[in-house]
Amino acid sequence: MEFTRGKNLQKVILYYAFTPLEDSEAIRLWQQGLAESLGLRGRVIIAPHGINGTLGGSLPSLKKYVSATKKYPGFKSIDFKWSDGTGKEFPRLSIKTKTELVAFGSPQEIVVDRNGVVNGGKHIKPYEVNKLVESRGEEVVFFDGRNAFEAKIGRFKNAVVPDVSTSRDFVQEIESGKYDHLKDRPIITYCTGGIRCEILSSVMVKRGFKEVYQIEGGIVRYGKKYGDEGHWEGSLYTFDSRMAINFSDKTKVIGECEKCGSATKDFRNCSTASCHSLILLCDSCAKLPSNLSCTHENAEANSELIG
Repeated sequence: MEFTRGKNLQKVILYYAFTPLEDSEAIRLWQQGLAESLGLRGRVIIAPHGINGTLGGSLPSLKKYVSATKKYPGFKSIDFKWSDGTGKEFPRLSIKTKTELVAFGSPQEIVVDRNGVVNGGKHIKPYEVNKLVESRGEEVVFFDGRNAFEAKIGRFKNAVVPDVSTSRDFVQEIESGKYDHLKDRPIITYCTGGIRCEILSSVMVKRGFKEVYQIEGGIVRYGKKYGDEGHWEGSLYTFDSRMAINFSDKTKVIGECEKCGSATKDFRNCSTASCHSLILLCDSCAKLPSNLSCTHENAEANSELIG
Protein backbone atom coordinates (compact mmCIF):
# COMPACT_ATOMS: atom_id res chain seq x y z
CA MET A 1 0.00 0.00 0.00
CA GLU A 2 2.78 2.45 0.92
CA PHE A 3 4.61 1.61 -2.30
CA THR A 4 1.47 2.26 -4.36
CA ARG A 5 0.92 5.62 -2.72
CA GLY A 6 4.52 6.65 -3.39
CA LYS A 7 4.29 5.48 -7.00
CA ASN A 8 1.23 7.63 -7.64
CA LEU A 9 2.34 10.66 -5.62
CA GLN A 10 2.71 13.67 -7.93
CA LYS A 11 5.44 16.25 -7.42
CA VAL A 12 6.94 19.28 -9.19
CA ILE A 13 10.66 20.11 -9.26
CA LEU A 14 12.21 23.51 -9.96
CA TYR A 15 15.93 23.82 -10.63
CA TYR A 16 18.76 25.51 -12.48
CA ALA A 17 22.52 25.40 -12.85
CA PHE A 18 24.90 27.97 -14.26
CA THR A 19 27.81 26.14 -15.81
CA PRO A 20 29.56 26.36 -19.22
CA LEU A 21 28.09 23.93 -21.75
CA GLU A 22 30.04 23.24 -24.90
CA ASP A 23 27.19 21.55 -26.82
CA SER A 24 23.72 22.79 -25.84
CA GLU A 25 22.01 20.71 -28.51
CA ALA A 26 23.59 17.47 -27.27
CA ILE A 27 22.39 18.27 -23.75
CA ARG A 28 18.91 18.99 -25.12
CA LEU A 29 18.71 15.65 -26.90
CA TRP A 30 19.86 13.80 -23.78
CA GLN A 31 17.37 15.65 -21.56
CA GLN A 32 14.56 15.11 -24.07
CA GLY A 33 15.11 11.37 -24.16
CA LEU A 34 15.48 11.14 -20.38
CA ALA A 35 12.32 13.11 -19.56
CA GLU A 36 10.25 11.32 -22.22
CA SER A 37 11.33 7.90 -20.96
CA LEU A 38 10.09 8.82 -17.48
CA GLY A 39 6.78 10.31 -18.62
CA LEU A 40 7.60 13.78 -17.32
CA ARG A 41 6.03 17.05 -18.49
CA GLY A 42 7.12 20.64 -18.06
CA ARG A 43 9.68 23.08 -19.45
CA VAL A 44 13.46 22.89 -19.67
CA ILE A 45 15.70 25.54 -21.20
CA ILE A 46 19.32 24.88 -22.10
CA ALA A 47 21.78 27.62 -22.99
CA PRO A 48 25.56 27.92 -23.37
CA HIS A 49 25.73 28.94 -19.70
CA GLY A 50 23.53 26.25 -18.13
CA ILE A 51 20.13 24.67 -17.61
CA ASN A 52 16.82 25.83 -16.12
CA GLY A 53 13.78 23.64 -15.66
CA THR A 54 10.52 22.83 -13.97
CA LEU A 55 9.05 19.37 -14.39
CA GLY A 56 6.09 17.49 -13.02
CA GLY A 57 5.47 13.78 -12.66
CA SER A 58 5.35 10.88 -10.25
CA LEU A 59 7.73 10.86 -7.29
CA PRO A 60 9.67 7.76 -8.46
CA SER A 61 10.07 9.15 -11.99
CA LEU A 62 11.30 12.52 -10.76
CA LYS A 63 13.77 10.84 -8.41
CA LYS A 64 15.18 8.91 -11.37
CA TYR A 65 15.40 12.10 -13.40
CA VAL A 66 17.24 13.92 -10.61
CA SER A 67 19.67 11.04 -10.14
CA ALA A 68 20.44 10.80 -13.88
CA THR A 69 20.79 14.56 -14.34
CA LYS A 70 23.21 14.89 -11.43
CA LYS A 71 25.55 12.39 -13.10
CA TYR A 72 26.50 15.05 -15.63
CA PRO A 73 29.57 16.79 -14.10
CA GLY A 74 28.26 20.33 -14.51
CA PHE A 75 24.91 19.44 -12.94
CA LYS A 76 26.04 17.43 -9.91
CA SER A 77 25.46 20.31 -7.48
CA ILE A 78 22.00 21.33 -8.71
CA ASP A 79 19.66 22.35 -5.89
CA PHE A 80 16.30 20.77 -6.78
CA LYS A 81 13.32 22.46 -5.12
CA TRP A 82 10.35 20.13 -4.58
CA SER A 83 6.66 20.97 -4.20
CA ASP A 84 3.38 19.08 -4.26
CA GLY A 85 1.76 18.51 -7.63
CA THR A 86 -1.43 17.14 -9.15
CA GLY A 87 -0.09 15.63 -12.36
CA LYS A 88 -1.86 18.32 -14.39
CA GLU A 89 0.54 21.25 -14.00
CA PHE A 90 1.90 21.04 -17.54
CA PRO A 91 0.12 20.08 -20.78
CA ARG A 92 3.25 18.75 -22.47
CA LEU A 93 7.02 18.42 -22.35
CA SER A 94 9.05 21.25 -23.90
CA ILE A 95 12.85 21.19 -23.97
CA LYS A 96 14.53 23.98 -25.93
CA THR A 97 17.91 25.56 -26.49
CA LYS A 98 18.19 29.34 -26.16
CA THR A 99 20.89 32.01 -25.88
CA GLU A 100 19.83 32.87 -22.30
CA LEU A 101 18.38 30.87 -19.43
CA VAL A 102 16.33 33.91 -18.43
CA ALA A 103 15.47 36.44 -21.12
CA PHE A 104 17.15 39.57 -19.79
CA GLY A 105 17.92 40.52 -23.38
CA SER A 106 21.67 40.74 -22.85
CA PRO A 107 23.51 37.39 -22.83
CA GLN A 108 26.79 39.26 -22.35
CA GLU A 109 25.64 40.45 -18.91
CA ILE A 110 26.80 37.30 -17.17
CA VAL A 111 29.98 35.28 -17.10
CA VAL A 112 29.88 31.77 -15.72
CA ASP A 113 32.46 29.21 -14.68
CA ARG A 114 32.16 25.80 -13.06
CA ASN A 115 31.18 27.47 -9.79
CA GLY A 116 28.29 29.43 -11.30
CA VAL A 117 27.80 33.13 -12.05
CA VAL A 118 30.95 35.22 -11.68
CA ASN A 119 30.60 38.42 -9.59
CA GLY A 120 26.96 37.96 -8.66
CA GLY A 121 25.30 38.61 -5.33
CA LYS A 122 26.27 36.68 -2.22
CA HIS A 123 24.14 33.59 -1.62
CA ILE A 124 22.51 33.51 1.80
CA LYS A 125 20.32 30.79 3.29
CA PRO A 126 16.82 31.55 4.63
CA TYR A 127 18.00 31.67 8.26
CA GLU A 128 20.76 34.11 7.23
CA VAL A 129 18.10 36.35 5.68
CA ASN A 130 16.40 36.61 9.06
CA LYS A 131 19.72 37.15 10.86
CA LEU A 132 20.61 39.98 8.48
CA VAL A 133 17.27 41.68 9.10
CA GLU A 134 17.63 41.22 12.85
CA SER A 135 21.09 42.77 12.87
CA ARG A 136 20.62 45.56 10.31
CA GLY A 137 16.89 46.31 10.76
CA GLU A 138 15.20 48.75 8.41
CA GLU A 139 18.50 49.34 6.63
CA VAL A 140 17.92 46.05 4.77
CA VAL A 141 16.07 46.31 1.44
CA PHE A 142 14.17 43.39 -0.10
CA PHE A 143 14.29 43.78 -3.89
CA ASP A 144 11.83 41.81 -6.03
CA GLY A 145 13.46 40.12 -9.02
CA ARG A 146 10.19 39.04 -10.64
CA ASN A 147 7.70 40.62 -13.02
CA ALA A 148 5.64 43.20 -11.14
CA PHE A 149 2.35 41.32 -11.51
CA GLU A 150 3.71 38.39 -9.49
CA ALA A 151 4.16 40.65 -6.47
CA LYS A 152 0.45 41.50 -6.46
CA ILE A 153 -0.34 38.29 -4.57
CA GLY A 154 2.84 37.77 -2.57
CA ARG A 155 6.09 39.54 -1.67
CA PHE A 156 8.52 40.19 1.13
CA LYS A 157 7.23 42.80 3.55
CA ASN A 158 8.07 46.37 2.52
CA ALA A 159 9.90 45.12 -0.57
CA VAL A 160 10.88 47.29 -3.50
CA VAL A 161 8.91 46.05 -6.50
CA PRO A 162 10.41 47.36 -9.77
CA ASP A 163 8.00 48.44 -12.49
CA VAL A 164 8.80 45.68 -14.97
CA SER A 165 6.54 43.54 -17.14
CA THR A 166 9.22 41.09 -18.26
CA SER A 167 12.78 40.22 -17.28
CA ARG A 168 13.98 42.15 -20.35
CA ASP A 169 13.00 45.38 -18.58
CA PHE A 170 15.36 44.95 -15.63
CA VAL A 171 18.61 46.29 -17.06
CA GLN A 172 16.96 49.52 -18.20
CA GLU A 173 15.08 49.76 -14.90
CA ILE A 174 18.28 49.45 -12.85
CA GLU A 175 20.10 51.94 -15.10
CA SER A 176 17.24 54.47 -14.81
CA GLY A 177 18.65 55.85 -11.56
CA LYS A 178 15.45 55.12 -9.59
CA TYR A 179 17.33 52.96 -7.12
CA ASP A 180 20.68 54.76 -6.91
CA HIS A 181 19.85 55.88 -3.36
CA LEU A 182 20.00 52.21 -2.34
CA LYS A 183 23.53 51.55 -3.59
CA ASP A 184 25.10 51.69 -0.13
CA ARG A 185 22.43 49.64 1.65
CA PRO A 186 22.26 45.85 2.07
CA ILE A 187 19.96 44.55 -0.67
CA ILE A 188 18.38 41.08 -0.66
CA THR A 189 17.18 40.14 -4.14
CA TYR A 190 14.57 37.42 -4.38
CA CYS A 191 12.60 35.50 -6.99
CA THR A 192 10.72 32.20 -7.25
CA GLY A 193 13.54 29.66 -7.27
CA GLY A 194 16.61 31.86 -7.42
CA ILE A 195 17.62 31.93 -11.07
CA ARG A 196 16.45 35.43 -11.94
CA CYS A 197 18.36 36.80 -8.95
CA GLU A 198 21.57 35.20 -10.19
CA ILE A 199 21.43 37.59 -13.14
CA LEU A 200 19.74 40.54 -11.43
CA SER A 201 22.27 40.58 -8.59
CA SER A 202 25.11 40.51 -11.14
CA VAL A 203 23.51 43.41 -13.02
CA MET A 204 23.26 45.40 -9.77
CA VAL A 205 26.82 44.65 -8.64
CA LYS A 206 28.18 45.75 -12.04
CA ARG A 207 26.28 49.03 -11.69
CA GLY A 208 27.67 50.01 -8.33
CA PHE A 209 25.42 48.41 -5.72
CA LYS A 210 27.89 47.57 -2.98
CA GLU A 211 26.18 44.92 -0.83
CA VAL A 212 23.92 42.60 -2.80
CA TYR A 213 22.56 39.26 -1.61
CA GLN A 214 20.33 36.60 -3.11
CA ILE A 215 18.28 34.02 -1.26
CA GLU A 216 19.61 30.53 -1.85
CA GLY A 217 16.70 28.54 -3.25
CA GLY A 218 14.58 31.64 -3.70
CA ILE A 219 11.14 32.22 -2.26
CA VAL A 220 10.40 28.50 -2.52
CA ARG A 221 13.16 27.57 -0.07
CA TYR A 222 12.43 30.47 2.29
CA GLY A 223 8.72 29.65 2.35
CA LYS A 224 9.40 25.97 2.99
CA LYS A 225 11.40 26.87 6.08
CA TYR A 226 9.35 29.68 7.57
CA GLY A 227 5.89 29.33 6.04
CA ASP A 228 4.01 32.49 6.97
CA GLU A 229 6.01 33.15 10.13
CA GLY A 230 8.89 35.02 8.49
CA HIS A 231 9.27 38.11 6.33
CA TRP A 232 7.32 36.73 3.37
CA GLU A 233 3.58 37.34 3.10
CA GLY A 234 0.95 36.17 0.67
CA SER A 235 0.98 33.50 -2.05
CA LEU A 236 3.69 32.56 -4.53
CA TYR A 237 2.80 32.87 -8.21
CA THR A 238 3.85 29.83 -10.28
CA PHE A 239 4.21 29.50 -14.05
CA ASP A 240 2.06 26.39 -14.35
CA SER A 241 -1.58 25.39 -13.98
CA ARG A 242 -1.47 25.83 -10.19
CA MET A 243 -1.00 29.60 -10.74
CA ALA A 244 -0.23 30.10 -7.02
CA ILE A 245 0.86 28.11 -3.98
CA ASN A 246 0.65 28.84 -0.25
CA PHE A 247 3.24 27.91 2.37
CA SER A 248 0.76 27.25 5.19
CA ASP A 249 -2.92 27.24 6.04
CA LYS A 250 -2.49 30.73 7.52
CA THR A 251 -1.47 32.48 4.31
CA LYS A 252 -2.56 36.11 4.19
CA VAL A 253 -4.42 37.14 1.03
CA ILE A 254 -2.82 40.42 -0.06
CA GLY A 255 -4.01 40.56 -3.68
CA GLU A 256 -6.88 42.86 -4.63
CA CYS A 257 -9.49 42.20 -7.31
CA GLU A 258 -8.90 44.55 -10.24
CA LYS A 259 -12.64 45.17 -10.57
CA CYS A 260 -14.02 45.47 -7.03
CA GLY A 261 -10.95 45.63 -4.80
CA SER A 262 -11.86 42.63 -2.64
CA ALA A 263 -9.18 40.21 -1.44
CA THR A 264 -8.09 37.51 -3.89
CA LYS A 265 -5.01 35.59 -5.03
CA ASP A 266 -6.55 34.20 -8.21
CA PHE A 267 -5.27 35.28 -11.62
CA ARG A 268 -7.46 34.56 -14.64
CA ASN A 269 -6.34 34.31 -18.24
CA CYS A 270 -7.66 37.03 -20.52
CA SER A 271 -10.41 35.58 -22.74
CA THR A 272 -9.06 37.39 -25.81
CA ALA A 273 -7.36 34.68 -27.88
CA SER A 274 -4.38 36.81 -28.91
CA CYS A 275 -3.79 38.17 -25.39
CA HIS A 276 -1.45 36.59 -22.84
CA SER A 277 -2.33 38.91 -19.98
CA LEU A 278 -3.47 37.82 -16.54
CA ILE A 279 -6.28 39.54 -14.66
CA LEU A 280 -6.50 39.37 -10.86
CA LEU A 281 -10.17 38.75 -10.07
CA CYS A 282 -12.26 37.53 -7.14
CA ASP A 283 -14.69 34.66 -7.72
CA SER A 284 -17.71 36.95 -7.98
CA CYS A 285 -16.19 39.26 -10.58
CA ALA A 286 -14.81 36.31 -12.54
CA LYS A 287 -18.37 35.09 -13.15
CA LEU A 288 -19.01 38.06 -15.45
CA PRO A 289 -17.61 37.31 -18.95
CA SER A 290 -16.96 41.01 -19.60
CA ASN A 291 -14.46 41.06 -16.71
CA LEU A 292 -12.43 38.29 -18.30
CA SER A 293 -11.66 40.35 -21.38
CA CYS A 294 -8.62 42.60 -21.13
CA THR A 295 -9.82 46.20 -21.44
CA HIS A 296 -6.67 47.81 -20.09
CA GLU A 297 -2.94 47.06 -20.03
CA ASN A 298 -2.06 44.08 -17.86
CA ALA A 299 1.27 42.47 -17.10
CA GLU A 300 2.19 39.73 -19.57
CA ALA A 301 3.17 36.36 -18.20
CA ASN A 302 6.23 34.99 -19.96
CA SER A 303 5.39 31.37 -20.73
CA GLU A 304 9.08 30.52 -21.06
CA LEU A 305 10.00 31.89 -17.63
CA ILE A 306 10.64 29.22 -15.05
CA GLY A 307 12.09 30.54 -11.82
